[in-house]
Amino acid sequence: MAGPPPAPPSVPTPPPSAPPPRAVPPADSRPAPPVDSRPVPPAEPRPPVEPRPAPPVGPPQTPPPREQPPIADEQPTVKIGAVSPEGAASPAEDDNDDKATDEKAHGSARPRTVGNAGLGRLAQSKQRKRKRLRFAARAAVAFVSVLALLGNGAVWGYVRSTEAGFSQIAALDTESEDIVDPVGQTGDETYLIIGTDTRAGASGEIGAGTVEDAEGARADTVILVNIPADRSRVVAVSFPRDLDVERPVCRGWDSATGEYDSELYPAAEGDKLNATYALGGPKCLVKVIQKMSGLKIGHFVGIDFAGFESMVDEIGGVEVCSSIPLYDNELGPLIETPGTHTLDGKRALDYVRARKIDQEGNSDYGRISRQQKFLSSLLRSTLSNKVLFDPGKLNGFISAFTRATFVENVNAESLVKLGRSMQNVEAGAVSFLTIPTAGTNDWGNEIPRTDDIKAIFTAIIDDLPLPGEKREEDPTEVAAAPPAEPLPAQLAVDPSTVSVQVSNASGLSGLAAGTAEEVAAYGFPVYSIGNYASGTSKQTVIRFSEGQETDAATVASAFPGAVLQEAPPSAQLGSIVEIVLGTSFDGTVVAPTPAGTPLAPMQIQTRSESSVELPADLAITNAADDLCT
Repeated sequence: MAGPPPAPPSVPTPPPSAPPPRAVPPADSRPAPPVDSRPVPPAEPRPPVEPRPAPPVGPPQTPPPREQPPIADEQPTVKIGAVSPEGAASPAEDDNDDKATDEKAHGSARPRTVGNAGLGRLAQSKQRKRKRLRFAARAAVAFVSVLALLGNGAVWGYVRSTEAGFSQIAALDTESEDIVDPVGQTGDETYLIIGTDTRAGASGEIGAGTVEDAEGARADTVILVNIPADRSRVVAVSFPRDLDVERPVCRGWDSATGEYDSELYPAAEGDKLNATYALGGPKCLVKVIQKMSGLKIGHFVGIDFAGFESMVDEIGGVEVCSSIPLYDNELGPLIETPGTHTLDGKRALDYVRARKIDQEGNSDYGRISRQQKFLSSLLRSTLSNKVLFDPGKLNGFISAFTRATFVENVNAESLVKLGRSMQNVEAGAVSFLTIPTAGTNDWGNEIPRTDDIKAIFTAIIDDLPLPGEKREEDPTEVAAAPPAEPLPAQLAVDPSTVSVQVSNASGLSGLAAGTAEEVAAYGFPVYSIGNYASGTSKQTVIRFSEGQETDAATVASAFPGAVLQEAPPSAQLGSIVEIVLGTSFDGTVVAPTPAGTPLAPMQIQTRSESSVELPADLAITNAADDLCT
């Protein structure tokens, strides 16, 4: 595989109050002077945030569910009592040596300028389009190159023989506190796949830029792939390379050797995602993505795009279809006649890079649509009989793949097992999503839509249906959702035996705390108050684990209009009942049905009815979509 580029140059050492930061390697241009002209400001320690204690309300009953992340208008969760829900996992000890550094260097920094000096607004706009163009061009090979290796057991003898070709790298942080419900993700396989560009050699020749443009390795493509434990689908989520992120404290990364050193970069806000990789390597990038997604990243794959053309050529090209001829004003003819065409490696790159096509309005939207179709077509090509049962093509592809990759926790045996377990996954169960953003800030960073991103990953973690998804065992037509099931007649229980968690999903500050006081006055022990882990909810919902129906119905009797909802195992509620206060909640709490009295008939929301509300403009492509449009 192509070797990583040299490490970034040093900058003057900051004052001795903080560890010496390393030089920031240049990446994409922003309206600020180059970083190597001035020292990085020293890290400023952040004072610890001490949650306000609340007096115990009611007797302790059960252990806490996982910690809920706060939203802007609510205090962090306040735990009341020491309760232990049944089946809740105790937090694992964190033995990651990087975490010990978090207290040593933490601060915030102005977004770092990497690349050329300030440009005019028009030049900046053109340059951002070029960067998005390169991002789309590289997303295709990164995801499909990996997925192609998982499709058929006939290839594994050759894979085993080439296992030594994988370069090993340290990347994972499987004990991170940012992982949402690690027990619930047991059996899932989650891969972080990145496409890097060394800015030299073959990578420069395919339009990736030059060493003068930006030194150092760049994570130009970042894709998170989740395969649930039942192997019923594949979800690939793409992250824009210019996504605005908060970088944690990270060790320095030498891309030339693939090693980390003892020097630290302080935490900073306003970094671009790809600059995070350039500074702290795979470990730093994994931390950022894991915090944003909550997914447990168990495998890391990095691909050097110098091998892109050879991978496509090894499988005999990729079929694409267009209903119209396509001509790019910079690259020339892409598709000369309507219909299906087979593109070799070079033409495939042009097809996914092109952005100046008059028929598409010279916009990024046409390019993104084309790139998603290419992903689907490339997936079909690599998993087709023409490739899987052609030893020459398949072995050549595998050889090109292993030469161009560096990995952690990826080996022949694990690929064999995963590939065999996915043999029945249909194209309709493979979905490509893109992280939603709200335009760019003054530094050209893509602004993440935090609530929408949280909803997307909640749907992935809880294995909820996605738009357009077609799974054999779980048809996802909305009209086919089963009706709510009526709760059999039950007698109310004593409130003192039911511990509750009050979660604010309304966006109204202080609502959870005030409601918790009223609930406690009726005799319910309040375990905790805080914010709803999945963001906002329109409805007021009483959530419970399987077997806790009567407890939940007793709680629901105190909230007129609330609905009952069985939470997925990933919620880890145990014996706790969660009260989710939605935007429709008017503050009314009434006396619950007296213990021993029949409860009023109620209905339990089914899993499909309680799906997370995904953003209406979510960019999603299904691998079974018609490509010739």
